[in-house]
Amino acid sequence: MDPADQHANKDKQLESQILEHQQHSAVTSSELADLWSNYMGDSMYVVIFEHFIEIVEDEEVKELLLFSQGLSKRHITTISELFTKEGIPVPAGFGESDLHKAAPRLFDDTFILFFLQQMAVGGYGQYARALTSSTRQDIIDYYRQGIHELNELYERSTHLLSEKGTILKPPKIPYPKQVEFVENNSFTSFFSSKNRPLASIEIKYMNLNMTMNILGKSLTMGFSQVASSKKLRKYFQEGRELSDKIIRQMGSMLANDNIPSPMTMDPHVTDSKVPPFSDKLMLYQGGLANQLGLENIGISMSRTLRHDIHAKYAKFMAEIGVYSNHGQQMMIDRGWLEQPPLAADRDKLVHNPLQ
Repeated sequence: MDPADQHANKDKQLESQILEHQQHSAVTSSELADLWSNYMGDSMYVVIFEHFIEIVEDEEVKELLLFSQGLSKRHITTISELFTKEGIPVPAGFGESDLHKAAPRLFDDTFILFFLQQMAVGGYGQYARALTSSTRQDIIDYYRQGIHELNELYERSTHLLSEKGTILKPPKIPYPKQVEFVENNSFTSFFSSKNRPLASIEIKYMNLNMTMNILGKSLTMGFSQVASSKKLRKYFQEGRELSDKIIRQMGSMLANDNIPSPMTMDPHVTDSKVPPFSDKLMLYQGGLANQLGLENIGISMSRTLRHDIHAKYAKFMAEIGVYSNHGQQMMIDRGWLEQPPLAADRDKLVHNPLQ
């Protein structure tokens, strides 16, 4: 037998032994948290994709939408079956009641393609962290397959954006000509470091945060036009203004070193005032964008060398946190925030032993 085949057979035997050993292993809190969030997100995306498929004009983009919708539907089925088997309630999530059929397009095909690419980008980190905090082999397998699917979605959407000339590429800088070492503390100090050029790692994460806020700005711009109440429209308008502020301030820092900023997606939002989605879905989508924004800024702070940029990120994080909390409170006030699985309330069990 070929050595590669022997190795593959050993892997299969090991996986079979693990599955047999873990067949009675309960789902851990980490696994439950990730699967629950995964179900909620994919149930939302199925609805969003349904609208996009209905209004998209570009056949290549439509094909990618159908592929993405198929993935989300399979994820929902897999998690539902696992939860049912484990005796865990399947989340309500989102469904047909959150879709307003025959609504005109709120976003054009270019934005839809960009949305798919950024969905894959955001999903990578979530799936990688979910896999590395899982111990059950069936759940590890699920996330391993999910990462493979996201890789295909990212590659296909990126190539399509490139072909259509609308990809938001990170900027280029000159190659270094020699190896150098930092010689003084001014490289990172709060005041002196402002005078040195941005490091490539700092440019990378500024671009990442700008791209996420370009997506957020377009989403909230569209949602602010179609939300059903004045309060919701104002909330989404505030989100648009916050994203625009982050884009402009980071763009200004790049411009100081003559580095171009990525283009916005503002022109790809239509002037429709008819909502394609429920207010509940739009608020939840906004909440996911806030989570990714906070996550990206946290990672960016850990990778950034200049302390003045740290301070800028810290300010943005506080502002996004306040905005995100406002959105969560609106969900709670309307009875829309589905409660995630909680730990046992031991004090309640002591005071109410028969309940």
